[in-house]
Amino acid sequence: MLQTLLQWKSMVGRAALCVLLAAGACMALWNLPVRQAAAMEPPLEIATAEGVLRLHVIANSDSPADQAVKLRVRDAILRCMEPGESVQDAEAFVMAHGGELLAAAEQTLRENGFSYSAQLMLGTFDFPDRTYGGTLYPAGEYEALRVVLGRGEGQNWWCVLFPPLCIVTEEAEALPALDELTFKSSIVEWLRSLGVVL
Repeated sequence: MLQTLLQWKSMVGRAALCVLLAAGACMALWNLPVRQAAAMEPPLEIATAEGVLRLHVIANSDSPADQAVKLRVRDAILRCMEPGESVQDAEAFVMAHGGELLAAAEQTLRENGFSYSAQLMLGTFDFPDRTYGGTLYPAGEYEALRVVLGRGEGQNWWCVLFPPLCIVTEEAEALPALDELTFKSSIVEWLRSLGVVL
């Protein structure tokens, strides 16, 4: 009986040791990818509001149709823009071609069956923190071309017109279906190699 109790205690001790080792390995490995990723990413450059012109498009409402046309208006305005070599060039372009920019927005609304209008304003407006191309644009006031569609009560979209960082892709890539993804765990593979996990 004493020998059985000692064998059982030895087995429990080995199992507890395996669990402690596995827990320690999990904790050590858990932070490793985070530390590696942080070490590999270059630090963000922090921009100032000086020398920046932003584009801010505000949808009529949050309906799917209003949100979709907001992006089409954005695309029409970006196709018309010529930012130039400086923020002054970009602002001068907006001032000289404001009528064309407004006409592009209005035409896009009409082509998509909307009866409300657009308003363009060039001024100083508040913006939240945003990162574009590795540069952080902290919250604050920025010069911007603001495009308000209809009542302007919907979600908005913004980017940086100068320096030119408004990146728009024609089609978003579809994410793979969940059944096409394969997940691997180094810890589970290690435990399997020890015969602890099947």
